[in-house]
Amino acid sequence: MPTRREKIEAMLADEPSDVFLRYSLAMELDKEANHEASLAGLAELQSDDPPYVPAFFMAAQQLVRLERVNEARKALREGIEEARSQGDSHAAGEMSEFLASLGAAGE
Repeated sequence: MPTRREKIEAMLADEPSDVFLRYSLAMELDKEANHEASLAGLAELQSDDPPYVPAFFMAAQQLVRLERVNEARKALREGIEEARSQGDSHAAGEMSEFLASLGAAGE
């Protein structure tokens, strides 16, 4: 029986540009502790035109779990800016709260 990841990969073979499927695959890779592949997938989504705003937040959360807090702060700052430019004040607010919870750099 195919795993969830295998099912997503099969659907992606038919729809390689599907943003939600690409995001779902990155989330599955995170669950499997394949963090570098997951973060690479999220980085691709952040580079899309337009960037996929949830990818910034999920990357930041994953980076914090990996104790890569400075990278997480960078992802959040970029995500907040992108969310605002796309008119997504809810996402910008959530990322701003998470950024504030991380404290200032170097703490």
